[in-house]
Amino acid sequence: MAAEAPASTRTETDSIGSMEIPVDAYWGVHTARAAENFPITKRPISVYPDLVRALAMVKQASARANKQIGVLDAERADLIDAASQRVIDGEFHEQFIVGVIQGGAGTSTNMNANEVITNIALEMAGHTKGDYSYLHPIDHTNRSQSTNDVYPTAIKVGLSLNLHDLLDELNLLRGSFLTKATEFHDILKVGRTQLQDAVPMTLGQEFHGFATTLSEDHKRLTENASLLFEINMGATAIGTGITTHPDYAGAVLHHLREISGLDLKTASDLVESTSDTGSFMSFSSSLKRNAIKLSKICNDLRLLSSGPQAGLGEINLPAKQAGSSIMPGKVNPVIPEVVNQVAFAVAGSDMTVTMAVESGQLQLNAFEPVIAHSIFQSITWMRQAMWTLRVNCVDGITANRDRLGAMVGSSVGVITALTPFIGYAASAALAKTALLTHRNVADLVVEAGLMERDEVMKQLSPARLSGLETATAAIPIISAEDLPE
Repeated sequence: MAAEAPASTRTETDSIGSMEIPVDAYWGVHTARAAENFPITKRPISVYPDLVRALAMVKQASARANKQIGVLDAERADLIDAASQRVIDGEFHEQFIVGVIQGGAGTSTNMNANEVITNIALEMAGHTKGDYSYLHPIDHTNRSQSTNDVYPTAIKVGLSLNLHDLLDELNLLRGSFLTKATEFHDILKVGRTQLQDAVPMTLGQEFHGFATTLSEDHKRLTENASLLFEINMGATAIGTGITTHPDYAGAVLHHLREISGLDLKTASDLVESTSDTGSFMSFSSSLKRNAIKLSKICNDLRLLSSGPQAGLGEINLPAKQAGSSIMPGKVNPVIPEVVNQVAFAVAGSDMTVTMAVESGQLQLNAFEPVIAHSIFQSITWMRQAMWTLRVNCVDGITANRDRLGAMVGSSVGVITALTPFIGYAASAALAKTALLTHRNVADLVVEAGLMERDEVMKQLSPARLSGLETATAAIPIISAEDLPE
């Protein structure tokens, strides 16, 4: 008689009823219902590994706290602890299958974590998956917790972990701009305001300004990230701490700080903290600021490299791919363009976060899933955009020295440097003449008898024009009346 084929499913039951779960799945009935209910994005929460790791950290800290205060026996607590560590180390992430956008204020995500960690622990103890009579996802793995303190805490921890990689990439991009600033330190160019010729500067100063912008964004991101360190573990459902031991909040904070390495603190008002999502809005806003300023830098790179024959053509961006299916030889600034588009998406995500924060009602904000998805996506996309901008664009930028020099030489903007010596009125008159006749400003000043050539050339040196060396008004200012006819 043929042997009976092993079962391919197991039966799990919740308050809604029973479902068949794949026998090898570490998730259970709660996760299965969520997968059916929320087929929205086709993107599981596992696309954000730091969120999964953070969920496991919270479960591990809770197990240790529950063991410490005596509400969970050592055997079960240690199993949950060990199973959580395996998730933290990167195992079983594919079992976190709930969609990133979901109803229920994150309950499905919390239950996905409870079920996966419980079934890992059961397997480690020699039990079959789904044998919840020994170790239960809610009674044991979720002991002393609610989705309403676990989920926002995990988001905050996950974002804090995720931010480290973004800040590292931001520093690397800043370093690339500083390297170019040094490389271009002696290249004089025409500065521009309102897309019109202004006064001279160096290309190095322009690129140094880009680096400084990124430094400032690093500071703002770090400042706003500190708001994420306030957590509400111990609040349970609405902040009153119902079902928890009086010592649980302090114990779980201690263990979560130790596990995550973050300077976390418990909110002073757990009711307020459970309903308030303002820290997410502040952090999202700082991401938007960084994205928009990065986009502005990319706009400048596209303008400076425009042409190459009929545009500014001051710098060359690395040629990364053919730019047209019809125009031979055309190369487009595709890397800055993709960063621009990431910035647009980040700005849109920030608006999503703002609306979700505003829409919270009474003791809980039900829209934290879209808040989490929006911010995690923004960080992920921005980090990858910064990487490609650095590696595929900035590091390979070159300067068109001859073109830059020619534009400075023919620019009437240099006459601004002479206004301390010949006055504004005389400078304006000579600038007008230079524009009409296309003559060199220095020649016109000397011919007008307003300054000696040596002094003119001294004041129009790259160091003086770029502000790297301060000029001294040693020659009397000439009035407009003294100008020759």
